[in-house]
Order: sequence, then C-alpha cells, then structure tokens
Amino acid sequence: MASSLRSFLRSGKNVVLVLGRRRFHGSGSAAVQVTVRDALNQALDEELERDERVFLMGEEVAQYDGAYKVSRGLWKKYGDKRIIDTPISEMGFAGIAVGAAMAGLRPICEFMTFNFSMQAIDQVINSAAKTYYMSAGQQPVPIVFRGPNGASAGVAAQHSQCFAAWYAHCPGLKVVSPWNSEDARGLLKSAIRDDNPVVFLENELMYGVSFEMTEESQSKDFTIPIGKAKVERQGSHVTLVSHSRYVGHCLDAAAVLAKEGIECEVINLRTIRPMDVESIEASVMKTNHLVTVEGGWPQFGVGAEICARVMEGPAFNYLDAPVTRVTGVDIPMPYAKTLEEHSLPQVKDIIFSVKKTLNI
Repeated sequence: MASSLRSFLRSGKNVVLVLGRRRFHGSGSAAVQVTVRDALNQALDEELERDERVFLMGEEVAQYDGAYKVSRGLWKKYGDKRIIDTPISEMGFAGIAVGAAMAGLRPICEFMTFNFSMQAIDQVINSAAKTYYMSAGQQPVPIVFRGPNGASAGVAAQHSQCFAAWYAHCPGLKVVSPWNSEDARGLLKSAIRDDNPVVFLENELMYGVSFEMTEESQSKDFTIPIGKAKVERQGSHVTLVSHSRYVGHCLDAAAVLAKEGIECEVINLRTIRPMDVESIEASVMKTNHLVTVEGGWPQFGVGAEICARVMEGPAFNYLDAPVTRVTGVDIPMPYAKTLEEHSLPQVKDIIFSVKKTLNI
C-alpha cells in the first residue's frame, strides 16, 4: 500500500500534465494531441515558409515570442523583416499592414487583444474592408487581422468583449472564429491564402487546450474552407449552434442531456461571415428546434442574425418552438470572479434553454 502511494505521488507531475492536455471533444481519428496555440504557430510557420510575401507584425510578436507565445520561435527563424515588433499604436501598425497588403504583400496583423482593435477600426473597416469594392475589383487587400477575442478571466469590461458581431456586420470582411486545434490550423492557413481581408478571432482561454488532430489535419496542404460550418455531434431533438469556446460548452451540455434521452446536434460555425446558413437550416429541418449559444451581448448579436436568417428561410416552417438564444449578459463585464461567471454562458444555462425549448 505504502509503495503504491509513493509510486503514485512520484508520478503526480505526469498525472497533472496529462490532465492539462486532456480534452473531451476530438475530431476524427487521433494521431496526436496539439494545443490551439501550437496549431496556430504551425500554421504561421508553414505559411511564412510557403510564401515569402507573408509576414507577421504586432506588439511583442518577435523577440518576446508573442504575448501569448503564438509566434514562438518565428523571429529566430525568419528574422526582423518577416516578424516585426511594433510600437503600441494599433492605428499606426494596422495602417502599415493594410498599405503593405495593397502593395502586394500578405501581412498578418496581430492585435494583442481585439479590444485594442478599436484603436484601428478605421483601418480595418474603411481601408481594408471597402477598398476592393471601391476600386471595382482592381485593388485586393489580402490581410489577416488576428488575436484573442471575447472574455478571458479577470480582465474586466475593457478587455472582455466579443467582436464577432461587430466585424461580421461589415461587407468586405470575412470573419472566422475557430474552436479547436484543427479549426485554428486549417482556417488560419485559408485566411492567409485568401485575397480578402479576414478577421481571425481566437480565444485566450483556448490557447493552452489540447485537442486530437488526425494525420490529415497535420499536413502542410491541410486547409478548412472559409464559410463552411461543421457538425460536431449528430442529434435528432434540438440543434445547438455556436462558435469559438462555446462549442465546447455545447458539447458538454449535449453529453449531460444525452443521459436524459435528449439528443442534441451541435454545429460549430467556424465562420461568422459568410455564415453557413444552409448547414443550420438542414439541421433545424431535422430536429425542429434551435438554440444559439455565444459569449457576446444579445442585442444585434450572432444569435440574433441566425434567428433572422432561419425565420426568413425555409427552415422556419419546420420549427416546433421559438428559437432560444443563450448569450452573455447585457452589461459591461464585471471584474469580480463570481459576477464574471454569471455574465457568461455556462453549461447549465444551455441545458436549461434546451429543456425550455423542448418544453420539458
């Protein structure tokens, strides 16, 4: 007994590491566990190597390896001309990046958090998003704006917003919101290769989470098409539609509800604009119920847009109950941990909304 206990304690560090890497929702047959951070890093590395026009710029992306270590090792490999540290001036370096894209390069502009992209929103909306249209298709702007989006933990109102609905409102932009490592890798590679400006919304709390990745998804040629959602779990009673971190919440809720005989179909949007409405409609026609889940505010949000599109399309006649939205609370994010938890969707909120929609 004592010997077994000593052996367990000696292996305690490894147990913690395994638990830290564990993730409950993999995609397909697994070959290896990869964190979202490493998947993004691999995608950046491969695209920098593939195309000499690609470069990364932002605050602390080079010598410091990135504020969240997403660009770890890239400055040492590619040097000052490809991995560029900038001053703390989002409007300035976003403008430089947009100009570089207009001149034929393919910049990746990192915002330390998308909350700071507000400093550069004129460059993103007026310069990047509208130029292709205003030039009658003569001037593309192939640029990726990327960084963490949405709430993290304990960073209060000015650092906790979800900008999915903000940027998805603007024609001329593509808006991508990955959930797992496969999403992050495949979608980032597609975004960098795209000739349009792409807003790439990551999530800080997901960077260190590991997911299973197949051999196919680790290929240098692997990409995920922008504008195509993925059904993460098949179901027949209700459709759950979400993006980013809350896809995981939906899958957790679905696992709980399955024990009660309720089968949820979970759709990972992957892309906010253009939205894959067809996949949502096909699922609703099967399940006859719809719940949307997001971390952003309710008014004019992603869920609100899904509700409108379903109501305007053929799936509306298949609904047996009104669509239910699960969102962040309609207030600036509180600093206190307990209030923060009450301000964001939790698994129990999704379960409650599903049962309400099914009238259980």
